[in-house]
Amino acid sequence: MKKDILFVEPCELNAKPIIELLTQQGFDVTHVRTGRAALLKPAASISLVSSNLPDMSIREWIACHQRKNNSGVAIAIVEQDQGILAAESMKAGATDYLLRPFESAQLVNLIQRVEALEKPMANIVAESWRSKQVLQLAHRAACTSASVLITGESGTGKEVLARYVHDQSPRSQQPFIAVNCAAIPESMLEAVLFGHVKGAFTGATGSQSGKFEEANGGTILLDEIGEMSPAVQAKLLRVLQEREVERVGSHKSIALDIRVIAATNKDLRHEVQKGTFREDLYYRLDVLPLHWPPLRDRKEDILPISQFFINKYKEQTNCHLSKDAQQALSHYHWPGNIRELENVIQRALVMRHGDYVTAQDLMLPIDMPTSTFAVQESAMGHVEVKKQAEFQFILEKLRQFGGNRTKTADALGVSTRALRYKLAAMREQGIDLQSAIGSAA
Repeated sequence: MKKDILFVEPCELNAKPIIELLTQQGFDVTHVRTGRAALLKPAASISLVSSNLPDMSIREWIACHQRKNNSGVAIAIVEQDQGILAAESMKAGATDYLLRPFESAQLVNLIQRVEALEKPMANIVAESWRSKQVLQLAHRAACTSASVLITGESGTGKEVLARYVHDQSPRSQQPFIAVNCAAIPESMLEAVLFGHVKGAFTGATGSQSGKFEEANGGTILLDEIGEMSPAVQAKLLRVLQEREVERVGSHKSIALDIRVIAATNKDLRHEVQKGTFREDLYYRLDVLPLHWPPLRDRKEDILPISQFFINKYKEQTNCHLSKDAQQALSHYHWPGNIRELENVIQRALVMRHGDYVTAQDLMLPIDMPTSTFAVQESAMGHVEVKKQAEFQFILEKLRQFGGNRTKTADALGVSTRALRYKLAAMREQGIDLQSAIGSAA
């Protein structure tokens, strides 16, 4: 089946060679000369739009296009000296851009990368233009060996994006090693990352390779890098500069051929200004920055991601979201992002009573505006049932993690502070937490 392309270009001389090229590549091209006429056309798989529109700016056109087709792919074609306009087009919603003049191969390669975003991808769902834009940039980053810095709120899926970069890179058949810097005690992080030799410290009864050695030839993800101590930052900087590592207690260098991806939910520029993060290390890491927007800013992804988790966790073949559940999911603000959404879906699959997950099964916070629901909660008895079910779910997670509140909060997709409030509410309801989950509570 031919892919359709809407090409918005007022100049016939500029349009003709591009139309011929795309037609030869098997695309069905519709050529329109004005922006307003193009907006009246049916949505196409890909829209190519020139910056030389006679009736509106390219930024205005892209913004209108995305309001009309919020998951559509738009590629801006701007003149070589219009770098600012290219950036503005991306902010308005363009998936990518080309600077004119460009080679035919550049356009074909760009369209091929965009088409790849439409194919099913393992563990990634991208329907919104913001997600597609990030993945397009990630695909570009994957073609290099430069360091990548992924930023975004907690729970947005930074590790998933890092793995996507690895999987799209020439290193895809080599190891991908992820290290959560915040989860490893500071005293152990250096040995975990760089390895150690026998006798390097108390308890080092044998030599051990580090994560950098394990990832050699492939990719290492340093997650939560903003939590790394200054001492380890200094040693990491040397590893990145020299492209070699020394195990703790050894003076023998081990050469590295490795792609480094760092991820953080902190503003590292701010951390540099505060003096808690090394400026030279920041610039070593921030070669190719990628920012994963929070889920509330890419609402088109919410329902497809929900269905992805339903398919992942369901125990029977027929299970779908009811209309009121879809409304509830779409209107909720998701402070815990995708991690919270995953836990909500898991819980709903346990609570449902049929083939459909309803808004009641989701048990979203009851302070959410009820106008977003198709079915209003009017009976306090049902609210109380939901509250008790939520308390039971929290108890199950606490038992699962031996009373560890940090791990429990992470699994629930909430902050530890929010969990403390929930536990206080449970005590007020007469629930004996120690008896329910053991002395760890």
